[in-house]
Amino acid sequence: MKKVILSAALLFALTTVQAQVKTPQASPSSKVEQTVGLTNVEIEYSRPGAKGRTVFGELVPYGKLWRTGANANTTIAFSEDVTIDGKLLKKGKYALYTLPKADSWEVIFYNNTDNWGLPEKWDEAAVALRTVVKPETLGRKVETFTIGINNVDNDYANLEISWEKTLIPVRFEVPTQKVAMKSIEATLAGPSANDYFSAAQYLYQSNGDMKKAQVWVNKACDMKGAETPFWFLRLKSLVQAKNGDKAGAIETAKLSLASAEKANNQDYVKMNKDSIAEWSKK
Repeated sequence: MKKVILSAALLFALTTVQAQVKTPQASPSSKVEQTVGLTNVEIEYSRPGAKGRTVFGELVPYGKLWRTGANANTTIAFSEDVTIDGKLLKKGKYALYTLPKADSWEVIFYNNTDNWGLPEKWDEAAVALRTVVKPETLGRKVETFTIGINNVDNDYANLEISWEKTLIPVRFEVPTQKVAMKSIEATLAGPSANDYFSAAQYLYQSNGDMKKAQVWVNKACDMKGAETPFWFLRLKSLVQAKNGDKAGAIETAKLSLASAEKANNQDYVKMNKDSIAEWSKK
């Protein structure tokens, strides 16, 4: 009987340990993803509620740096360089801080994003960009703190921070034409060395047309010239060997070996040595 009671108690204890209480977050997390032209923008933040409180000037004091949300850093990431207030902000991920005032707000993009709230020690050198924005008064009340991307155009959009009856719009411009023209020019110029390499690699690995694989890997190496990497040369040697040109394969493998040794890539060093030994057998 004691064993039965003990087993039941143990089972209850294990069940209790494994159980987890689930409750809603006071400031739920949110994620915003928006494409502006050809630039991807991603925002991650937590959303506190006003809950009957006066927000700006009391809950969020004027003249003091604010985390711009709740909990961990509010972050914003751009896939391309953007321009804000005539200043360049490099592509990357930033913490978003603000300095609210009654008649103006400073919006700060900060390089360090791993803080919980405000940094323990503010580092002005980590400020990537700072801009001043005039707040706008909304005709309706926003209960839950909100960050969004609105007024989206091919060349610009607004990063909008809103809470209570205050809206902070930060216009940013994106390099759509530059990115589009780069893509167009690259496409019209024809396949790249990497494209030819990938195509040849696919044919080799799938046991496809080895003659065509030879043409494509040769083009890849020719386009790279003196900068041909050892993995390109490795593939070329394998294709040559599969096409019956063992003498050519050995010479190419020696070039790959020398380059791999220079890069201290021991995997390719061994593979090339093993292949050279195998192809040298009569």
